[in-house]
Amino acid sequence: MSYVISGVECAADEEGYLLEPNYEDDAVAVIAAAEGLDLTPTHWLIVQYMREEYKEHGQTPNFRNMLKDIQDFMPEADSKFLYDLFPMGPAKQAAKIAGLPKPYGKGGY
Repeated sequence: MSYVISGVECAADEEGYLLEPNYEDDAVAVIAAAEGLDLTPTHWLIVQYMREEYKEHGQTPNFRNMLKDIQDFMPEADSKFLYDLFPMGPAKQAAKIAGLPKPYGKGGY
């Protein structure tokens, strides 16, 4: 599988996660469209958070840590809020849309 991002073919695994991180905003738009999501400013805030976590730690956070961290800057966020934004699993789908490789763990988070 692959995506064409800014005119360049970017390899992805069979689940649609990029094999190498791509921090271009075009990557977010292409992958979100493939996931069938219309992005809101709230989606973009979470994408930025996921990218920062990946850059800092070399992996994205699990759902529990993601929820805790996001509540620091979005107190209204709870599990339902995040699942409404990313229905296929907030930590996994947000990482995918952010243009990041698949999260670590049992099949990802």
